Amino acid sequence: MIAIIDYGRGNLGSVEKAFRRVGIPAAITQDPRSVDEAEAVVLPGDGAFHDAMSNLDRLGLIPSLRRALDGSRPFLGICLGYQLLFSTSEEFGEGRGLDVVPGAVRRLPAGRKIPHMGWNRLEHAGELRLFDGIPSGAHFYFVHSYYPVVAGAVVAGAVSTALTEGGLRQERVAPPARSDAPDARSMAPGAQALRVAWCEYGVRFAAAIEVGRIHATQFHPEKSQRWGLRVLENFAAVVKSGR
Repeated sequence: MIAIIDYGRGNLGSVEKAFRRVGIPAAITQDPRSVDEAEAVVLPGDGAFHDAMSNLDRLGLIPSLRRALDGSRPFLGICLGYQLLFSTSEEFGEGRGLDVVPGAVRRLPAGRKIPHMGWNRLEHAGELRLFDGIPSGAHFYFVHSYYPVVAGAVVAGAVSTALTEGGLRQERVAPPARSDAPDARSMAPGAQALRVAWCEYGVRFAAAIEVGRIHATQFHPEKSQRWGLRVLENFAAVVKSGR
């Protein structure tokens, strides 16, 4: 069973229904014990970053959420649930996130209509399991005013989290999809590759990530029709495989 965490943010029913469509049982819950017992965990949501963190804390869900992010089970963050994985956010004043992924959540730059709402193309280098069978350039549905700036250096289409341990030492908003640097697998022991898919809306930003068993998207797969359902099917395959 997949646990969909309910912290009072987002249309959770549409996420649960989308998983049902791809044949995976999922349950919406606010019970920390149910989150601990789940085979995989999904953190969806929309709204304000700091309110979300406050609600998670008030409901006593942060300890179980951190256990779900320890790499022992597949995890999927969606939209706000993706942004909460980062170190900080500047939304309504600087505040701390779950700090699982080094980086900061910033407001989209002026010049384009905000929020970024509607369909946009996503580019990937074929390295994220969520995008198996999905062509680079496929369109997904976005609704957001803030975006994550991933901290780190791009290594063969990946980001080395070892390079930014302890804080934001480097911010690369628009790195190339690939580079001539050594493959991420040859990095120092303990380093874990953070693989990124990209979207552009006034700035090129990380629209999806994969680091170990943690997967997350800025777009809404449950609203993204054919390719969104394929993303959820791919996550379901990860869950079934135990990888």
